[in-house]
Amino acid sequence: PYLASLGVDALWIPPFYPSPDHDAGYDVTDHRDVDPRLGTLADADGVIADAHRLGLRVVVDLVLNHVSSAHPWFVAARAAGPGAPERARFHVRPGRGPDGATPPTNWPSIFGGPAWTPFGDGEWYLHLFDREQPDLRHEHPEVAADALATLRFWLDRGVDGVRFDAAGSLSKD
Repeated sequence: PYLASLGVDALWIPPFYPSPDHDAGYDVTDHRDVDPRLGTLADADGVIADAHRLGLRVVVDLVLNHVSSAHPWFVAARAAGPGAPERARFHVRPGRGPDGATPPTNWPSIFGGPAWTPFGDGEWYLHLFDREQPDLRHEHPEVAADALATLRFWLDRGVDGVRFDAAGSLSKD
């Protein structure tokens, strides 16, 4: 009510999904749930309903460029060996040099340092942000389907819009 009384007409909610919180919640482990430290899905539904009752629209921040290194997909990718299908959801490349000890490219991370981290088996994964945020490969059918399912999940819950975090990074050459 207070925000509506100020003339606010929309709420933009930053990431509130389960996360180890290495980057203020932008390292997501489950895009279709609420971090238990912040509440439940029922609580989120209540916020959306209350906002709509007050004439406020709700926009959520969707983090689809990357996931947390604790996300089940990445945990499986880390456990799998080089060339394993579990790694195909991510940007994974062999290292350069005879022992693969050099990153695949000289790309820098936006947060500083190299944008590649070694798995320790000759392959490296890309993270344009923090090393705890491996980048997803949206050309992979499961990744693309999951992104659409996540978008549909929140739209079906009543959000009025989304902000795609790091949208310009979803595709990589």
